[in-house]
Amino acid sequence: MKQAVKLMSAIYEAFKATDASMIEINPLIVTGEGSLLALDAKMNFDDNALYRHPDIREMRDLTKRNPLEIEASKYSLNYIRLDGTIGCMVNGAGLAMATMDIIKIAGGEPANFLDVGGGANAEQIRNAFKILMSDKNVKAVFINIFGGILRCDILAEGVIAAVKELPSRCPS
Repeated sequence: MKQAVKLMSAIYEAFKATDASMIEINPLIVTGEGSLLALDAKMNFDDNALYRHPDIREMRDLTKRNPLEIEASKYSLNYIRLDGTIGCMVNGAGLAMATMDIIKIAGGEPANFLDVGGGANAEQIRNAFKILMSDKNVKAVFINIFGGILRCDILAEGVIAAVKELPSRCPS
């Protein structure tokens, strides 16, 4: 019990000190000698607090991330590349998951998870659409935006701006 209390206290202090958003220890074992030992751990950090932690920011290995995910993070967009052909732009993680489920039920495969959030501006939407279209696997785009969270005129302004800048990939 003393070891567990000491470990949990240290995890809590590390969580606060680093502005972590998640600390996961898996597995946590009891050795043959009765000691508590964390065999593996993962930490995520609040991107908005990284300015306070240049040492943590410097450890970031961008070579392990998809270039489109890196580009999306520059505009505060949540993007994850998937293997499908239908690009998805949504606002809200729940709506994103439901949209991807609908695509799969209809026999398609989502090409990404792209959540623009509720506070996106036209510039973020423009960049989000350009990121979607820069994926050569994307053959169609499904935009599913809840208008109660993001104004539809802002969405339209951003999409129109992006389409004007992008070369057409539609067949002649």
